[in-house]
Amino acid sequence: MSDAHRTEDSAGAPAAVFTGIGVTAPNGLGTEEWWSATLAGKSGIDFVSGFDARSYPAQLAGEVRDFDAGAYLSPRIVVETSKMSHFALAATAMALDDAAVDLTRIPEYERAVITANASGGAEFGQRELQKLWRGGPRDVSPYMSIAWFYAATTGQISIGHEMRGPCGVVVSEQAGGLDALGQARRVVRGGARLAVTGGTDSSLSPAGYVSQLPTGHLTTVTDPARAYLPFDAAASGFVPGEGGAILVMENGTTARERGISDPYGELAGYAAAFDPRPGSTRPPALARCIRAALDDARLRPEEIGVVFADGHGTAELDRQEARALAEVFGPRGVPVTVPKTMTGRLYAGAGALDAAGALLALRDQVVPPTVHVTGPAPGHGLDLVLDQPRELPLRTAMVVARGHGGFNAVTVVRRAR
Repeated sequence: MSDAHRTEDSAGAPAAVFTGIGVTAPNGLGTEEWWSATLAGKSGIDFVSGFDARSYPAQLAGEVRDFDAGAYLSPRIVVETSKMSHFALAATAMALDDAAVDLTRIPEYERAVITANASGGAEFGQRELQKLWRGGPRDVSPYMSIAWFYAATTGQISIGHEMRGPCGVVVSEQAGGLDALGQARRVVRGGARLAVTGGTDSSLSPAGYVSQLPTGHLTTVTDPARAYLPFDAAASGFVPGEGGAILVMENGTTARERGISDPYGELAGYAAAFDPRPGSTRPPALARCIRAALDDARLRPEEIGVVFADGHGTAELDRQEARALAEVFGPRGVPVTVPKTMTGRLYAGAGALDAAGALLALRDQVVPPTVHVTGPAPGHGLDLVLDQPRELPLRTAMVVARGHGGFNAVTVVRRAR
C-alpha cells in the first residue's frame, strides 16, 4: 500500500481516520504538552492532593492538577457537569480545534459522539449526597439527576456541538476507551462523516477512591517511583488516575475532500472479547482478541511496529498479558511500551490516551518509554522500551486494554499517508 491518504480500508469499507486529538492527563494538559512530557519520562503520579488519603491503604494517584474547567467551559456548564465531563469537554474543544473542522459544513445528523466511562461522576454525586445529609433535599443540585451519569459526557458534547447523529456511551471499564473507538468506526462506516470519540474518567473523590480498594489491585507502595511497575519483578498493583483523551474520527473520503491530506492515522483493526468465568479451564481471551484485531486489519503479527500494552501492574495479570503477546508475536517479537506508568491507570480514559500516543508515535516515528521499571520479571520475554524513547520506523501500532471483570479490547492504528 502506498503512503497516499487512504479513503478506504483494506476491505473496501470507508477508512476511519483520526484528524484531531485532545488530551487532559496527569502529566500534561493539551496534546503536545502531554506528548513532550511522556517522551521525556515525566510522571504525574504523586500523593493524592484532592482529599486527605493518609488513612487509606493506597495513597497515590495520577491527578490532573492545575486544571481550570472555567478556562475551557462556560460557568453554566461547569456547574451542570462533573469532573469527568470537564476533562472530556476540554479535550473535545482541543480535538476539534486540532482537526480544524468547520462543523457548520457537516450536517448535524452526520456528526456522532461515542465516549466511554467507567465510574460516572463520583465526586459530583458524593458532594450532593453530603449536601442532602447536612441540609436536606432543597440543598441538592438539580443536576444531581444527570451529572453523575455515565452518558452525561456524550450528552453534553452532543448538545454543545449540535451533534445529532449516532450517540452513545460504552461502559467496559479499562477496555472502554478502545471499545468507543471501535463503535465510532462502525458509525463512520455507517454514514456518519465525523465522530467525537474516546474516554475520560475521574473517580478520585473519597467515595470514588474507596470503591476501588476492595479489588485488592491498588498498590500500597508510597514511593511514586516504585509504586506502579507493570511487568517488573516488584509489581505490587497499580496506581489509579484521572483524565484521558478525546479524538476526532472522520470518514477518509470526506476528510480528504475538506483538505486533510495527512491525518494522524487510520483505525485499521479492532476486536473485543470477554474472558471465561473464573474457575473455567479455558484460557484468557486476550490472545484471541489480539489475533482478531490483526485479522480485522488484514495484517500479520510481524507487520506490527509496537504494542502499547495494558500493563496491569499485578503479577498474575501481567503474566497473562505477556503470555498472550509472546503467543502471537513470539518472545521479544515486538517492542512493547506502557507509558501509563507516568499517569496511572485512567480506566475509560486509558485506552483512548494510549491510542493518542500510538498515533503520535506513528507521526514522530518514536516509541515512548516505560518509566520506573528497573527489574523486568523473568520469563515474560517482552522487549520492553525502558527509560528512554526508542526511534523506530513505524507504520502500525497496536493498543491493548483489559478491564476489570473480563473485558478485553485491542485496536490497530496505521499510518494513513
